[in-house]
Amino acid sequence: MTGRLKQLAEIVTDFFFPRQCIGCGKAGDFICDQCSKKLPRLLPPICQKCGKPESSSIYCPACWKKQGGIDSIRSVFIFNGMIRTAIHELKYYNLKAIAACLAKYMADYINENKISGSIVVPVPLHSRRLRERGYNQSGLLADEFARLVDLPVLNCLLRIKDSQPQARTTNVNMRRENVKDAFSCLNKGIVDQQVILIDDVCTSGATLEACADKLKKAGAKHVLGFTLAREI
Repeated sequence: MTGRLKQLAEIVTDFFFPRQCIGCGKAGDFICDQCSKKLPRLLPPICQKCGKPESSSIYCPACWKKQGGIDSIRSVFIFNGMIRTAIHELKYYNLKAIAACLAKYMADYINENKISGSIVVPVPLHSRRLRERGYNQSGLLADEFARLVDLPVLNCLLRIKDSQPQARTTNVNMRRENVKDAFSCLNKGIVDQQVILIDDVCTSGATLEACADKLKKAGAKHVLGFTLAREI
């Protein structure tokens, strides 16, 4: 859909289904200005590797010993409160239009923190789950985010293993095993790229690490895992 057609579709949708704040119900947008100020932002100090709160502002104890394909992980919010509601609305209740609102927070974070990249890659869904849901929420976020930061999107990752959702696993080891060999990278256009890898939520980082491993093996120069929110 072209930019003009998309804009027209949004105008028509807003006319028949006015946007309301998911926090207070106020008409206008999915998150109003007042509720936006109350969102649970993930603020420094954080671990420079995994992005979790860390008083030293260097590495948390786990990351001193851990090696992997991902260079760092950053998240805008703590997965709690209104952000949890917003992600669930996007992910499970077909509120695809909220992706633009949420991606704006991600773009602002990247610009404010002067984080660079050359290409945007979304974490993929398995084809079965994509058919069931009808869309990939991470793909929607990636498309809107890329448009705001003026970077190309490359859908070069494929989920080849239909593993259970990470939320159903109970510990880090189970999550890593759950996504082991779950992805492949199909596009050689990833060589020497600085990748911003987009997902909606980071739980343990296992999914981002598994994707980053394939991207690095395909030739990516640097991989930043970037999510709207993370569990802490």
